[in-house]
Amino acid sequence: MLDSKIEKALNKQINHEMAAAYNYFAMAAWCEEHNFSGFASWFKMQRAEELTHAGKLYQFVLDRRGSIDLEAVSKPPKKFKDIHEVFEKAFKMEQNNTKSIYELYRLAREADDFATQSHLQWFIDEQVEEEKTFDEIKELLEFAGEDKSALLMLNQQLGSRSTAG
Repeated sequence: MLDSKIEKALNKQINHEMAAAYNYFAMAAWCEEHNFSGFASWFKMQRAEELTHAGKLYQFVLDRRGSIDLEAVSKPPKKFKDIHEVFEKAFKMEQNNTKSIYELYRLAREADDFATQSHLQWFIDEQVEEEKTFDEIKELLEFAGEDKSALLMLNQQLGSRSTAG
């Protein structure tokens, strides 16, 4: 049986993952509207990943005989100054998600909930990868600056991610 505090925190994390998916969908739309189809494709894949993360947590709660309590997801921003701002906001969102997962892990550790700790380890490892990826892309965007050729090359490179992940 799942501790009620942990159940509530897991449901909150499901909401974080759903909100991230919604934000990535909005970011993809902004990219499409600004003819960055590669960046848009990349953000759509990020969206799919976040939905998968929410699904893993959802199933874990149910497997532990917990109850799912979905919350509303806030409307994401739809206007950005440029592609640099899009990635900056996405990176900050991932950092906040990491903090949320760490807090959930701490809660599970304090409750001696070893199953939840074990389950969350995958998410912790995933966040290391996510933050590294966003940080690298942000650095490449900073290096590219406003150079249209470099931005188009990055757009193409990220668009090639498709199913390779």
